[in-house]
Formats: sequence, structure tokens, C-alpha cells
Amino acid sequence: MSSKPSIYHEKQVKELCALHALNNLFQMRGTYSKSELDAICSRLSPNVWINPHRSMLGLGNYDINVIMAALQKKGCEAVWFDKRKDPGCLDLSNICGFILNVPSDYKLGFVMLPLRRRHWITIRQIQGNFYNLDSKLEAPQLIGRSSDLIAYLKEQLDSKEKELFVVVSREVEEKQLWMHQYAIQNSRPNTQSTEQPLTKSECESPIGSISSLSQYDYRNRDAECLQVTEVRNCVVSRENQY
Repeated sequence: MSSKPSIYHEKQVKELCALHALNNLFQMRGTYSKSELDAICSRLSPNVWINPHRSMLGLGNYDINVIMAALQKKGCEAVWFDKRKDPGCLDLSNICGFILNVPSDYKLGFVMLPLRRRHWITIRQIQGNFYNLDSKLEAPQLIGRSSDLIAYLKEQLDSKEKELFVVVSREVEEKQLWMHQYAIQNSRPNTQSTEQPLTKSECESPIGSISSLSQYDYRNRDAECLQVTEVRNCVVSRENQY
């Protein structure tokens, strides 16, 4: 009988779900600290009274810009997944994990406040199985094998309010190895070729590309999922100043 895997699972404190999601992703306490994420906020938006990348009260509530900058320190990238595509096109062998962004109610003690926040959840593979490492759970939640994960992601992405980010190494992101090659080929514009055409894949987007998304509004604290290329450019430009 195989022993139960040892899983690191940080539980929710204040509004630090982004910090917990990052540490749960790397399966190590202290991979990141609150002070590090606060420093990233300051680098992204220096010399401002109210930093747009975190809670006004300094309790956390970090946005995707902070998560992406933190991951880049470890040589990783967070790639926004177009939910119009089928998660079956994901090449799980080249993916480090997933960060899911979901709406969340806000409580003060036992009192539910009329505020809407965004919550960050890590999903990753541990010893052959995928687990939901949501910091609000009492314990890691088993999702199952690869087929179970794909079904789970499809169910999650049926909601318009949820967004998925695929965490990969920088090399995998540059070569787009996080998607199966047939999906990449089918997503390219049609060109004249003597090769046998590929069958239509479910990974094709029926509408368009990520460029059709609206611009990110930094004034909206609930709008934490934005155009990934814009975020990356923002992060890189800020980092280059230091």
C-alpha cells in the first residue's frame, strides 16, 4: 500500500491568498513572504499614496501583476488560459501548476460584508495526482489523475467569473510547449500548404485571440485578470528601472 503523500498546504490568513497560492505552488514554506510581495507592489507602482496592486489596508489582496512578477523571480511565467479553448489542449507534462482566480465573499469575523474580492487558488500535481490547494480548505482536496483534472478545469471555466493561469518555466512559455503541438498548429492562420490539413481541434478558439479582451482597469480592484502580454510588459518595464 502506497503511503499518503506529504503535501505542504498554507491556510488563509487575512487577505494573503496570493502569498499562500505561491507558497503552495512551490510546496515550501517561506518561498515568498508578505514583505517580498509588498516590495514588488512598490516597484510596480512607485511613489503613489494608494498602491493599485494590493489592499489599501495593507492586508494583502494582491493582483495578478504581483503574482507574475513573483513567479518571474523563480524563472517562471503565468500564462492566461483562454477559456474559449478546451483544457484538453494543455500539455500537462510541461506545466508546473495552475493558479485559479475566483470571486470570493468577504467576512469580518462571522459577519458577511457586502464586498466582492478575488481569491487565488493553486492546483498542482503531487506524486501522480492533482490537488486543489485552496488556502481556505481545511486540507488539500484530491482532484485525481490527468483526465480528472481536465474535467475539473472544464467545470471551473464554465463560470464567467473564474480565470485560469498556467504556470510554466520561461523556456516552456517561450516555445509554447504548455499546449499540445496540434493545438498550436490549428490556432495559426491558414496558409497555402501541400501538407494534409489537420482535423479541426477542440482547442481552436471560436471567437478570436486574447487581443480582443478589454484593457485592464487599475482602478477596479475586482478586475484582477488582465491581458497577459500587457502585464508582462508592465512587469519587465518596471523591473528594468531598478
